[in-house]
Amino acid sequence: MPTVSPDPSPAWRRPHGTRRAAAVAVLASAGLVGGSLAVVSAAQAAAQQLSDSTRNGEGVPTAKAIAAGTDGLDPHLAAAYSAAADEAHNAGVSLWITSGYRTPAEQEALWEDGLQTYGSPDAARRWVLPPNESTHVTGRAIDVGPQEGAAWLEANGNHWGLCRMYDNEWWHFELATAPDAPCPARLPDASDR
Repeated sequence: MPTVSPDPSPAWRRPHGTRRAAAVAVLASAGLVGGSLAVVSAAQAAAQQLSDSTRNGEGVPTAKAIAAGTDGLDPHLAAAYSAAADEAHNAGVSLWITSGYRTPAEQEALWEDGLQTYGSPDAARRWVLPPNESTHVTGRAIDVGPQEGAAWLEANGNHWGLCRMYDNEWWHFELATAPDAPCPARLPDASDR
């Protein structure tokens, strides 16, 4: 299991403890994840990994199969994370979503706070993106905790197509590869997206 360094992020950006969604709502239908065929295939394959008994007639996972905290996420990301979270919990590893889908207003508040914290858009972009650029606003990203769970997901997430995306954010994952394929190289931070 990879080691995880202490959280270098500002307090406003750290995962929020053990906060979990209280209920799982019907997921909003989102567009396909990303523009590349590999990512589209990964999303479709991740959804297929759930048994037919846990999907509705359209192949979208039902609430019974979806982990807490996935409200508003792309259904394929929700399915991939749910399968990974089940496996983590079966292995005795704590793993939960600390932040998933964000409304444009929520992302704007984070962006404004980042601007105040870091003093410039270039510096803030290392940690937070404006709403029109954030994958959280489109339901295509999750932040997870605790660090041990994130380390487990980094080491095992590619089995479901889940990949850590940034060197400076141990908590940020997206559906970025086909199941069991290697994850793409991480970017130094979100400003390189």
